[in-house]
Amino acid sequence: MLVRSRPLAALFPFAAVSLLAAAPQPAASGPPRTLGTIIDTVGAARRPARASADDSLGVHDLLDVSTSVVADLSADGRWLALLLSSRRDALGGDFRRDGDPTYLRATPAQLLVVDTKSLAQRPVFRTRTAVREVTWSPDGARLALFVVDSSGQRLTLWDRASGKVTTARLPAGQYIAENSELRWSKDGTSIAFAARAVEWRARARRQFDSLTTAPVVVLDGADAFLEWDAMNRLSAERRIVSWNVATGAVTTLRDEGRIGQWTLAADGSAITVQEDITKKTDYDVIRGREYRLVSQSVAGGESRIIVPSLRSTQLLWAEDGRRFVLSREGRVFLGTIADTTRRQLLGATAPARPPAGDAAPDADTSAAARAQRAKERFSAVRWSPTGDAIVASNSEGLWLVDVQGGAKEMMVALPESTSMAPRPQLVEWSDDGRYLYFAENSRTEWNRAVTRYDRQAKEKRELLRGVKSVSGLRLSKDGTTAVFGLAEGSRPPDIHVADASLAGSRRVVEANPQLARKATAGTELLSYLDADGRTRYGVLHYPAGYVKGTRYPTVFIVYESFFDDTWDAVANLLASHGYAVVKPSVGFEIGYPGEAWVKGVTAAANAVIQMGVADSARLGVHGTSYGGYATNLLITQTDRFKAAINMSGKVDVISFYTDSPRLGVRNIHAAEKSQDRIGATLWQQPQKYVQHSAVMFADRIKTPLLLMTGGEDHNVPALNTREMYYALRRLGKTVVWANYTYGGHGTPMTTVSDFVDYHQRILDWYGKYLMPKKATDVSDGAARD
Repeated sequence: MLVRSRPLAALFPFAAVSLLAAAPQPAASGPPRTLGTIIDTVGAARRPARASADDSLGVHDLLDVSTSVVADLSADGRWLALLLSSRRDALGGDFRRDGDPTYLRATPAQLLVVDTKSLAQRPVFRTRTAVREVTWSPDGARLALFVVDSSGQRLTLWDRASGKVTTARLPAGQYIAENSELRWSKDGTSIAFAARAVEWRARARRQFDSLTTAPVVVLDGADAFLEWDAMNRLSAERRIVSWNVATGAVTTLRDEGRIGQWTLAADGSAITVQEDITKKTDYDVIRGREYRLVSQSVAGGESRIIVPSLRSTQLLWAEDGRRFVLSREGRVFLGTIADTTRRQLLGATAPARPPAGDAAPDADTSAAARAQRAKERFSAVRWSPTGDAIVASNSEGLWLVDVQGGAKEMMVALPESTSMAPRPQLVEWSDDGRYLYFAENSRTEWNRAVTRYDRQAKEKRELLRGVKSVSGLRLSKDGTTAVFGLAEGSRPPDIHVADASLAGSRRVVEANPQLARKATAGTELLSYLDADGRTRYGVLHYPAGYVKGTRYPTVFIVYESFFDDTWDAVANLLASHGYAVVKPSVGFEIGYPGEAWVKGVTAAANAVIQMGVADSARLGVHGTSYGGYATNLLITQTDRFKAAINMSGKVDVISFYTDSPRLGVRNIHAAEKSQDRIGATLWQQPQKYVQHSAVMFADRIKTPLLLMTGGEDHNVPALNTREMYYALRRLGKTVVWANYTYGGHGTPMTTVSDFVDYHQRILDWYGKYLMPKKATDVSDGAARD
């Protein structure tokens, strides 16, 4: 394969869980309540940092920042199940067991039931409890959930009126599958979920141990599956059962097999499953699987293959659980479990095959022909809850399609692919099928909107608009109540409740009242031109107590694209300690990913210097995972940054290429086709892999570098990052490596000590190299190339 030729100057240096809860106790009855020494590999023992006594955001404060999540909303909109948890709750994960299908990592949380009329709150359990799949019964009288503890999961029913808890008992030799879903029957008499034989758990654990702790591990290239791909496929082995709420009887709906997603007919007559028929490891798709669609009567009888293969196919179900649409190669088909034939709804008619011996006609490659073909390519987006229509998209817009007759009408036009106009996204559909809700957010400013399309009036109306971020919009089945997350100015979102028109919004719970007492960052959307003259956006976090006319040490947090001012713990920690923080966006070109950051990040640096915010002599940079990789590549190309941190980022693409075996083919795929964007295999373009391995250019690094890894990181193994430590040490460069022995990928979520050390080490590193003895005047700095 030919290598694209570029001037040497353009090639830069490339050429020159889990904390498992104890058995929970139901909360006491009564009126509703409103809740409102460290050793590392590079240094001596250090005392954990103390919580700050002033109003600055400290490391310990990050542990107690809470997240509120809507678990479910009752059909009548009256009762909201809400989960509240903090970073502290998530500590205790055993990352040695990553890839073990028998390991459950669930975060203990406060499970609240909220009356959406009065906003009175009631805890379901007395203590924070690890739960999954929290779901209201159709009548809103009971809450079903899986309670997770050291023994596994228990299917638990909580009665809203009495507070009584009931636990399901499975037949001897069976248990709830670790990856089980939980679904109420339409009449509320039973709950369906996935189960396994106890023997499966023992067999899966033996297989995991054979790959991780056995004295000898033998792998054979003739095996159909990579060893960890085969390990992952074990998760599909399960059966689907139903628990009768009244009698406690457990019946089998589908015998054990390799079952992916599954659907029950609303009338309870049939179950349809995606059955895994993968023959070997797929190198073209990360964790690629091939499924076929198989349906069976719950009364018994033979299974029927409805769709022989779902490869390269998107499947969407109607709420009746009997009809579905398939999107494949730009065409959309309507099908039913009663028939193996499907009717085409949308897309171009498949071209007729030429007679034997005749060559296929050449495709028209003109711009007009390409545009026309794009218009003829459709993809199904969502079924109407009433089952009469679907929403489908093409290059022109979002269409409402009648599934009976096939007639379609455009509801919302989409801008051209090169346009920066808002691109509406369907986020909710009222249960009566009348109203469709869209998020329409600007892509050039913080201007966010929610609109609603009325199918009867055939018009769209704006419901909300402003700088606040709206997320997770959910509408009750009776159409009376909406719940959603609302966040303002780099704050975690709080859950709000409103009517169906999103009027009269009220906050359900203030998850983080303590943040109001902390000096955290103000934010601004940054717009700038990269080195190629293309407009990019980024998020600027001003230092707490910012004084215009004063330049500040500035840290750049890098990855790929940033736009929204969402909560960022590290950015706010740094801003609270006197740093400006910039999260810049970059643009990629296949084959030359390493150029992206030097073109984009340095341009963003120029912009904030010209604004008078950043001190050009005190710039730092860091990133996590792919951002850590970016950081290391960036400092081989420029010495503008006076301190850098690579957090869980690779430094050697060649050794990384086939490493991280627990992720299957992920690293191979990332380099060739996805995240790394090299665009070729190692053997087709070996020089590209050399060019994008920062360790190959360690001699060019002048920036003091801190490397932070997790000893149990099975995404980016610490051994890869370690190469940079020993390279820089051999070269006499300034480098420190902190390895958290039991930590995983990114922030160590193991212990309080590890968490505190990690964040304090970041502050100390930047404090050593960037923090000035006194602030400087704006005139002291100027933008430079």
